[in-house]
Amino acid sequence: MIRKIYAAGLTLLLLTGVYNLKAQTKNPLADTIPLTIVPAKPATSRYTFGQPAPFRSTIAGWAVPTAMIGYGFLALHTPALRELNETTRDNWKIKDERHKIKIDDYIQYTPFAAVYLLNAVGIHGKHNLRDRTMILGISALITAGTIQGLKRITDEERPDGTNRMSFPSGHTATAFAAAEYLRQEYRDVSPWYGIGGYAVATATGALRIYNNRHWLSDVVAGAGIGILSTKAAYWMYPWVQRKLFKPNSHAATTLLMPYYNAEFRSAGLSLVIYPR
Repeated sequence: MIRKIYAAGLTLLLLTGVYNLKAQTKNPLADTIPLTIVPAKPATSRYTFGQPAPFRSTIAGWAVPTAMIGYGFLALHTPALRELNETTRDNWKIKDERHKIKIDDYIQYTPFAAVYLLNAVGIHGKHNLRDRTMILGISALITAGTIQGLKRITDEERPDGTNRMSFPSGHTATAFAAAEYLRQEYRDVSPWYGIGGYAVATATGALRIYNNRHWLSDVVAGAGIGILSTKAAYWMYPWVQRKLFKPNSHAATTLLMPYYNAEFRSAGLSLVIYPR
């Protein structure tokens, strides 16, 4: 059942992409106005090679997730916000432990997977395989490192009392990092990709509360951390690119990237091989 729901989510994102691709190819004036066909350019970074990206964005882009993180920290020591956590938990949590919905363990990765599946079917985002994989790796390292460090420092007990690693929510952080990743890659193609990714991320956070694994403030802070982690990865990548690769160089055919999953305390290395 879980695999079917997970597959349905990916299928929905893919169908949305196919629909948008078809819509872009329609031209009601095709019979009356001659068309000039321009070959498509390969997907590359939207910044000049090796040049640092400008550290600027809209207020909503950086201030909102920062405020979300601030709210989470305030809730750790503010009686009114802690009471809101309790009230939300009592109203949302599952009544019978046997009816837990565990798809949040899977759907948190759906937007990540969607980026690669969409590219595989010909709907290309901003970056090529190497660049988007490295951006993903940077985002994952920032997210996991931040989450794991804060869990140990804050020592917040989970609502179900199983351990003291509640704040912030790792599942929610991963889901929102993935949603922002999908939005960044496809925002110039269609805003619906980002909307779909954020809908999946929101569902992940809601399920963490429903399954009695996190407080509301854990989820809000986790969402903010995930969004900022991906934004930071996109901002940092041109500098990383300049340090690791030479312009127009095809010498590097392999890439070894570390990964760490804070929620499951697992780590390892991912090997990506690129054709010359």
